Amino acid sequence: MDNTHIFEAHDLEHDEGQLPPENWFDRSETLQKLSKKKKFPTIWCSGCGIGIVMGALIRAIDHLGLDNDNVALVAGIGCTARMPGYLDFNTLHTTHGRALAFATGLKIARPDMKVIAIMGDGDALAIGGNHFIHAARRNMGITALVVNNAIYGMTGGQYSPTTPLGGRATTAPYGNIEPPFPICDLAIAAGATYVARSTVYHALELDKFLAEAIAKDGFSVIEAVSYCHTTFGRLNKLGTAADMMRSLKDNSIAKSALDKLPPEEQAANTKIVRGKFIDIERPQYTQVYANLITRVQGGEK
Repeated sequence: MDNTHIFEAHDLEHDEGQLPPENWFDRSETLQKLSKKKKFPTIWCSGCGIGIVMGALIRAIDHLGLDNDNVALVAGIGCTARMPGYLDFNTLHTTHGRALAFATGLKIARPDMKVIAIMGDGDALAIGGNHFIHAARRNMGITALVVNNAIYGMTGGQYSPTTPLGGRATTAPYGNIEPPFPICDLAIAAGATYVARSTVYHALELDKFLAEAIAKDGFSVIEAVSYCHTTFGRLNKLGTAADMMRSLKDNSIAKSALDKLPPEEQAANTKIVRGKFIDIERPQYTQVYANLITRVQGGEK
């Protein structure tokens, strides 16, 4: 079947997304368990993009054929951090900013597991910022899924490390004067081995990047650009959830398309750049640690 029209509707080239099988809902062990065991609807506001990220995560794990018992989701505090409560994997709901610290301990204790840390932008980069850069530096075998909605949504709309310059928040009523953290650039500079960005509008692209990141044996980072229409959108008069979703389509560009533009146009680009920015190999922390134990116990110097 020619699925070109589906990719076109998502503003993607054919090789930039990942389509689930037509009967994916019935085939998904995760979704079948969710419908029987978990309470819905979710805590998220109607129209929130976090549910789209959750769907992408489910499809990515199903695509890889992973056993649910071999997957662990670790989250901190915030809107995004409520996601593991709706999913049938091993889950940890931890303290604010400490998802990667808990995930690091789990990965060292159970290096065979796929460990995914689910965080919002504030959770990952404010109180959790130190854990973020050191997990990347160590190349821990963890996937960091950062849902970036540029605000602290659950606690009242305070500005976060990714709130854009000039953006209004309850703690920046006249506009934010601090430059935002570039999540992907920070991850690459700190040592991550796989880094990609997509948006909640480009769900099929997000599916693909998440599957690749989870399959990676090293510290991988996915920035899922979302929106918060009930706080950031309201304070900045950006319209409804549908308006903000449409803005992600209109104000983003694929890295493959950006790379084809003349250098001056690339330099002048102000759109969100979607794509895979790095995919390299280097020793993963738990492997190096296991080798050290073997060497020391064997009496080698």
